[in-house]
Amino acid sequence: MNTKFDELLEFPCHFPFKVIGHASEQLPDQVVAVVQAHAPGDYHPTVRPSSKGSYHAVTINITATSKEQLETLYTELGAIDGVIRVL
Repeated sequence: MNTKFDELLEFPCHFPFKVIGHASEQLPDQVVAVVQAHAPGDYHPTVRPSSKGSYHAVTINITATSKEQLETLYTELGAIDGVIRVL
């Protein structure tokens, strides 16, 4: 992944991730587990179901420390089973 995070952001900074996936009770815990591996902290993600309840949007805010950290998190969050998109 070749992003311009290092050009656009000043580290450390607050950075939100929104993970959209198939509705699952485990999705928020899976998101937190991935984030904890790369940015340890006390996280309280918010979960919003879609209008029909088929999908969940999990939002989690981290303190990002580098471009590499963000790229790794995008990759690993996107690899969670059932995840459709990471924003």
